[in-house]
Amino acid sequence: MAKVFFRRLFKFILIVAFIASVFVYPKWYEKQWHKVQGMYWVAQGDKYLRKTNFQKAIDLYKRGLELYPEHYGAWFNLGNLYVAYEDYYSAIDAYSNAIKHNPNYVIARMNYGIISAEKLGDFDGAIAQYDKIIGIRRKLVYIPFVFNNLKSYKTNIGLAYYNKGVAYRQKSTYLDNKYTEKQAYLLQAIKSYEEAVKILKNDYDARYNLALAYHLNGDFNLAGLTYCKAIKLAPLNYEAHYNLAVLLSHLKYYKEALKELQKANSIVRGEEGDTNQTRYVFDIMNDVTRKILKDDEGRKYMSEEFSKETEDSMKHVKYVNGKVVSSEELDSAMYKDMQNCAGRSIFRNEDNLDEEGNSLEETDNN
Repeated sequence: MAKVFFRRLFKFILIVAFIASVFVYPKWYEKQWHKVQGMYWVAQGDKYLRKTNFQKAIDLYKRGLELYPEHYGAWFNLGNLYVAYEDYYSAIDAYSNAIKHNPNYVIARMNYGIISAEKLGDFDGAIAQYDKIIGIRRKLVYIPFVFNNLKSYKTNIGLAYYNKGVAYRQKSTYLDNKYTEKQAYLLQAIKSYEEAVKILKNDYDARYNLALAYHLNGDFNLAGLTYCKAIKLAPLNYEAHYNLAVLLSHLKYYKEALKELQKANSIVRGEEGDTNQTRYVFDIMNDVTRKILKDDEGRKYMSEEFSKETEDSMKHVKYVNGKVVSSEELDSAMYKDMQNCAGRSIFRNEDNLDEEGNSLEETDNN
């Protein structure tokens, strides 16, 4: 009997204490109730987001955030929805609230930076966010076959450096009449891209943009080497072929430029894309061809090169019912040809180091 009595007494005391706490801390309990309600409406917002009913999702997220404004995930989703509707100022406000309630929310900072730079021209605001990401220090956890956040952590740092480089290069383009400042921002872009490629070693965009920054800065040797690296990483992207051809033509290596232009031309013609791209490639190809054909040696080269290319291509051609069809051998040969950088030997002769300061012979072996 005594045990039952004391058990009931204990329960009674707990109930009284709970009721008393409600009267003593009414605002705390009100906040918790609002939090529960807010979480419900956010969950409903998530549901409609999955259904791609964006406007309904926005309304539900806003309703949930009125009750529970600390839900940084809802602010982030709301920001993404505003971007979809091209309401960029509202998106920035939403991302700001997500960051306010979770300062280490890397992806919210990344999106804030991208929208600030790309859509609003706020390059300084974007760079500040990327610097914050670079400065975040997370506890790295590695449990074999279970969990490893090292790769994602390093990738985020690499992407922050890459986007920081983009922002600095964009900022430099707005200073046409201020050469000193323009160059300073371009050098900052190069520095950021160089840090990015140390982490994102196999990322075409980081490598290509580093090459472009070198090119704009007049460092043609490093630009050429880096274009070649980008081409090796993603040979079916026309931009590196095209810009390398422009660089080679500027350096008066017209034959090598033509080879890269032919590759660029074959890529853009095989895609459903901007007809301006095709026109730009075709125009500079015509110009380079005219420069090669201006003397007998050039005309002889063009004739021999055409014969050689025809002979090489025929080795891998497969005919079915009189028609050329695709084959693995043909595709492999074309892909390998795309990877070959026409001007690599030119830049190698000028400098025995690649864009990361490594021996070219070692780089080739890798």
